[in-house]
Amino acid sequence: QVQLVESGGGLVQPGGSLRLSCAASGIIFSTAAMGWYRQAPGKQRELVALIFSGGSANYADSAKDRFTISRDNAKNTVFLQMNRLEPEDTAVYYCNALGRTLLRGTASYWGQGTQVTVSS
Repeated sequence: QVQLVESGGGLVQPGGSLRLSCAASGIIFSTAAMGWYRQAPGKQRELVALIFSGGSANYADSAKDRFTISRDNAKNTVFLQMNRLEPEDTAVYYCNALGRTLLRGTASYWGQGTQVTVSS
């Protein structure tokens, strides 16, 4: 029922920028906490950024000062603006929602992921 669809990934050179988008449906978006996670080959999935319903945000140390998470509740969409990208940022980036549906209490949902590759 809940769907999270990421977009915006691709190949970018070091120092470049990308903006990821995650369009959510089937969830009460305005009260959901939304997050971006990433997973590089052979590594654990890790939190990149988290934004709460009120707009406050948390970032991984590696993302602070380079990445910005934001949300547009009218469009049920969360964004991740990534600047000054580094090869170490290469990973599959996943959107996550923690929230409620009309028929279910609080649960966690994942998107399918979008590949970000930073390489010269």
